[in-house]
Amino acid sequence: MILTGQEIKAQMGTNISIEPFDEGKLNPNSYNLSLHDEILVYEEIVLDMRRPNRYKRYKIPPEGMVLSPNQLYLGRTVERTETHNLVPMLEGRSSVGRLGLFVHITAGFGDVGFCGYWTLEMFAVQPIRIYPGVEICQIFYHTLHGDVTEYSSGKYQRNRDIQPSMLYRDFEPQNDPQMRLSFDENNDA
Repeated sequence: MILTGQEIKAQMGTNISIEPFDEGKLNPNSYNLSLHDEILVYEEIVLDMRRPNRYKRYKIPPEGMVLSPNQLYLGRTVERTETHNLVPMLEGRSSVGRLGLFVHITAGFGDVGFCGYWTLEMFAVQPIRIYPGVEICQIFYHTLHGDVTEYSSGKYQRNRDIQPSMLYRDFEPQNDPQMRLSFDENNDA
């Protein structure tokens, strides 16, 4: 089940933390989160899953910044959230989507126990001007059934900034069974 806006408010300080919290951003069954004033853009022409990819940081000026089509932009929320005993979910706001800006392409499903800022994977269908502080997405919460094991990954938990992909860590020998087998075979001499 999804929590109502009033239940989100009631669970603030226990299972839910949103900092800063503004009651005016509370919806019937979600809470609007705002876009921070910086974005990252990968500099690589071909992104590689097995290694960190170079990126450049840009500041979004008060007069806005135009996003180009066919380019991935990584942003983050102004708000830091922490969730216990619930599953946080993130979706772009429909008003933003109707302008052709996809805000959270594939990773809107959060983990119980997540604590930090949400990195936003933004993709524009056509050129669009964005502004710092715009309410760009909404967080909502699902209840859980069963024993709870909280998220504790070292990749993204307790982040303080925009998080580019750290998928390359999954390919490290201690995390990838195939690489571990290959690593062990090559070092058995």
